[in-house]
Amino acid sequence: MQITRAGAQATNPGPAAYFTGEVTIEPVPTPGAPSRVNAARVTFQPGARTAWHTHPYGQTLVILSGLGRAQTDGGPVQALNPGDTLFFAPGERHWHGAAPDSALCHLALQEAKDGSAADWLEQVSEAEYSAPPAD
Repeated sequence: MQITRAGAQATNPGPAAYFTGEVTIEPVPTPGAPSRVNAARVTFQPGARTAWHTHPYGQTLVILSGLGRAQTDGGPVQALNPGDTLFFAPGERHWHGAAPDSALCHLALQEAKDGSAADWLEQVSEAEYSAPPAD
């Protein structure tokens, strides 16, 4: 058994190349090889979001608190609420983040391929982010 106590993990700011706005990433301890699991608790301040990106083996997000938005390439913007769980298929181009007027915290789970868990693309435009969420 390995226990990592709350507050023991260092948090890091989300790199500007991959995020818009204020984002904090707290790695979640995961098993070492041969496991490929990678996990993080990510907090987005209002209006903050990821760039467009994909994951080689997909990604699961569990919304822990706050309100958010997510979109897949060609799909409508979706509203996110506490307790929602999202799964993005391997290679599915998408973004996610906080709503304009609310912070968001989610648990992100993904697997790494050849040491990388994400392939980062261009930033989400203001027009893409500002589109009203589907009902």
